[in-house]
Amino acid sequence: MDTAQLDLERCQEDLRAAGVEIVMGSVIDFAGVARGKTVPLHRLGSFVTAGMGASPSWNVFCIDDTIAFTEKIGVVGDLRLRIDPSALCVVAPGVAWAPGEFTEQDGTASPFNTRGLLRRVAADLAADGYQTLVGCELEFALIPGDGSFAGPWQAYGLGAVLGEAERGFVRALVANAAAVGLPLDQIHAEYGRRQVEISLGPTDPVRAADNVVLARVLIGRAAEACGLRASFSPLASVEANAANGAHAHFSFTDSGGHPVFSGGDGPHGISAAGGSAIAGVLRRLPEFLGFYAGSVLSSHRLLPGHWSGAHRCWGLENREAAVRFCAATAGNPSGASVELKVVDPSANPYLALAAMLWSAHEGIRDRLPLPPEVGRNPSAHGEPVEVLVPEQAVVIEALAASSAAVTFAGPDAIEALLAVRRHEVTSYAQASAQDLAERFRFTWSI
Repeated sequence: MDTAQLDLERCQEDLRAAGVEIVMGSVIDFAGVARGKTVPLHRLGSFVTAGMGASPSWNVFCIDDTIAFTEKIGVVGDLRLRIDPSALCVVAPGVAWAPGEFTEQDGTASPFNTRGLLRRVAADLAADGYQTLVGCELEFALIPGDGSFAGPWQAYGLGAVLGEAERGFVRALVANAAAVGLPLDQIHAEYGRRQVEISLGPTDPVRAADNVVLARVLIGRAAEACGLRASFSPLASVEANAANGAHAHFSFTDSGGHPVFSGGDGPHGISAAGGSAIAGVLRRLPEFLGFYAGSVLSSHRLLPGHWSGAHRCWGLENREAAVRFCAATAGNPSGASVELKVVDPSANPYLALAAMLWSAHEGIRDRLPLPPEVGRNPSAHGEPVEVLVPEQAVVIEALAASSAAVTFAGPDAIEALLAVRRHEVTSYAQASAQDLAERFRFTWSI
């Protein structure tokens, strides 16, 4: 019996001792929706080694569960969904979960495996001497069973969080996160009514994306236990002004162990490589926006004045800039980092993080100069700053025209993503924001 088999048997026994009866494995599709398979615990070994069957059509499921078939993706074929046993954790009584990846039947990599794509992007950075840390922030709306957003709530209010703590949600989430090792750094009431934000601590890129999915699982379970539902829609409610983001922070350390976003000669200590990384993200932003905020609801969030990063610029602690720079100060114990604010919860987190890091790496390789900083509200009077065009049709066709997107993600993944999002354009372009918010309020919930 080989070591891997022994480890799987030990893992299975540990899970059984913890009361686990079923194991769930998930992927995030190109619409940003979590899909998965579930097996009894005794099938854990098969879930890890052979995988469970999944039609290629999983990759063209849409937000309304329409299947947007393409020339390459139809009714014929099969993929395998294999889980990562190193990430297994108990997420509910009797239930364990792990992130999964698509492979072909013969075990080779699938072009639709976005978790594998993120791993390759991080490996390419490491091969050039850059170690990467990523941390994400998640915004969501906590909605009572009656669907109402009414009741007392204060933006960033202590009373709002205390109320949810007394209801049990905050305490349950903190306890459950600690039990599975999710690095939950902070929780606060956000600007929108019944809107909450959590921050997840920095870790390696794949684990950071896994943590986004795991956090959504734990938030959903804690909410339901308290008679609530959590909405991760980019626009959970028009009236409540609950537009949810999924901001991503990243930092690099070079081969000499030096951070590239501090200790340099540039503004706020940014090194030449750090400036090139920021420039790379900004250069690809219009054509890569479909990776970050490409859903039919994204355009209702990505607007000036919403602190969503609607302007194509960077600035120190500038919350209206697409790239907010966080300098290394006494108030920033994790060190300097770059925040990409345009990302929302309708994005596939593996794909979004991979696109962000790939763009930054490309900028470093091309030695792009750091663009001038915008140190004011970009919407204020002064020299105009480019505003990103958020309309879904424009965003998706910019992605379709991008040769860099194909180089980064591969033609098959791009074809699938375009098919899914073009279905949204065709079906819902004329729908009102209110109708869309109500119809798809829980599409990205788990």
